[in-house]
Order: sequence, then structure tokens, then C-alpha cells
Amino acid sequence: MSFKKTTEQASHYDHLEKMSVEQLLYTINKEDSTVSLAVKKAIPQIHALTTQVISCLEKGGRLFYMGAGTSGRLGVVDASEIPPTFGMSPDVVIGLIAGGDTAIRTAVEFAEDDTTQGWQDLKDHQIGINDVVIGIAASGTTPYVIGALEKCNALNISTGCITCNDKSPLALTAKFPVVAVVGPEFVTGSSRMKAGTAQKLILNMISTTAMIQLGRVEGNKMVDMHLSNNKLVARAKQMLVDKLNISKTEATSLLEKYKNVRNALVNYKNE
Repeated sequence: MSFKKTTEQASHYDHLEKMSVEQLLYTINKEDSTVSLAVKKAIPQIHALTTQVISCLEKGGRLFYMGAGTSGRLGVVDASEIPPTFGMSPDVVIGLIAGGDTAIRTAVEFAEDDTTQGWQDLKDHQIGINDVVIGIAASGTTPYVIGALEKCNALNISTGCITCNDKSPLALTAKFPVVAVVGPEFVTGSSRMKAGTAQKLILNMISTTAMIQLGRVEGNKMVDMHLSNNKLVARAKQMLVDKLNISKTEATSLLEKYKNVRNALVNYKNE
């Protein structure tokens, strides 16, 4: 089925090289301001996909992100932030990128065009029936992603996608598609811009909502966060001071003893 890639359509602006720095910045910002509305329109789809993600994780399944280039990197970033932010095992949310970890920093030519490697990457992680796979591709045509989702569908493994082209092959393949149509990019075809921003927003929504629903936030606080630097240790101490109405000295002792905020809160009540 043929379809029109809005992400490849010509920019609404021309002669960019003749614009001043100020004109460029304001115009890029003007375009960026339309992204949140495009994402808002997709919330019913995001809701369906997020609900499925939560269901799979509650069954002990895992969430896989798959993508190439910018899309793949965004998935890897979101996955990598789940353990330190919410205290989850790094084996629960996994980001896969065409070309492997090398592609996170350096483009691996034609890696995204392999129709079988995506499924092989999932098999390397022993993909199972309780897992859910979200393909991320602004274009909606990435063979690495589509090939993997097709295999998952054949085995009744849950599939979703985040794309910026309606009726794309990826959107038609995923069981739970999310389509945020952001329109032409400021620089024609540069989908790391508005499309990438939309994908990042949607990933934030899915993973954060899932972690909250799985009990990884108390009130509005990251009580399971890893205390991996001084800033986070200071934040954790303040959480305990505010929650328990204790001194910073007492909070420090609790953290040293129980290692994170949740454990400190639970054990303080039992002491």
C-alpha cells in the first residue's frame, strides 16, 4: 500500500542559509511548539499501548524498544533511564538498535535495511509470550523494525509502535500503533527534529505511566531511585526529612543503613 510520508515532505521554509541566527532559532521553536498537540491527538492510542505494556510487565514480561538511527537511540536512552530512576532491573526494559551498541554513537550503514536482524536480536534475549515489543520509526518503513514485529505477531507476542506517518507499513503491522503526525521538518527530512521530539515525549509517557502503575513512585517521589551521585543522595535525604519530619542527620543515618528511600521509609515505620 502506498502512502505519503509527511516526514519527507518539503519544509515550510526555504533559503534557511539566508536566515539570521535569531530567525532560525525562533522558527525552529515555532515548529517545535506544534509537537505537543500532535502527541495529544495520539493519546487514545498511547493509552491502549501503555495499558498493554503494564499488563505484560505485571505478568513478569519485559518491554523491548526497537529502532534504527535517532529512533533507536531514543529507545536506548529511555530504557537506560528506568533502572536509576525507578530502581527496576535493567533486564525489564531493553533498548535494541539496528547495528548494535556501536550504532548508538556512530551510524552503521544499511543496518536498518536488514529484515531479519531485528528478530535475531530479540531471540538473543529469549523473547517470550509475556513480553511486549515497541518498534520506533519516524518513517514507519524501517525493515529492521517491521521484520521483527511481523515475527512477533506470528507468535502472538504483543507489538506496538511509535511513528510519525499515518498508514505506514509499521503502523499497519503493530497491534497497538501510536501515530503522531508532526508534519514536515524544518530541515526537510531531518526527523531527529520534530519527529524525534514527539517520539521522546511518547516514550516518557509510556514508561513513566507504567512505572507509576507498577508502584515505583510514592506520592510524586522517585522512592526507588538509585543513589548514584551526590545530587540524588541530597534529594533522597530531603524526601525523608519532608516525609518523616526528621532532621537531615537522621535522614543521613537512615539512608546509610537502608540504602534507598523506600527501604528507609518502610523500616522507619517498623523501628
